[in-house]
Amino acid sequence: MYILFSVSVFSILAVTALILTRARWLPHLRERMPGADYLYSRLPDSFAGDIEAGLSSNTFDLAGNVEDGDSRAGLDDAAKAEILKIMKKRRLPFDKARKAYMEQRFNDNGISADGLPRDPKFVSFS
Repeated sequence: MYILFSVSVFSILAVTALILTRARWLPHLRERMPGADYLYSRLPDSFAGDIEAGLSSNTFDLAGNVEDGDSRAGLDDAAKAEILKIMKKRRLPFDKARKAYMEQRFNDNGISADGLPRDPKFVSFS
């Protein structure tokens, strides 16, 4: 009888502690779970859909494309997915997420933050 009571109380305390500290451990758990970063959401397939998804701002205005009746498929799907992922993961607005995405692409391609190649043999005449 006492063992059942002790196990019950311990379980309740453990669950309460986990619930109260979930903000600390839940993000780490999501990173380790396979497929946790991929929750299906269909990417917009037009400029109007891109605007509705939050992929537009004052400095990157897509409203002109919509007003002109542009029939293209919108922005690049791979870039859209990565920018939306950055916006969700880092909780950044569109412009900052787009900047972070471009800086990462520059870094992957050996380009420094100021736009110059990091190649040691690079010579610039200005």
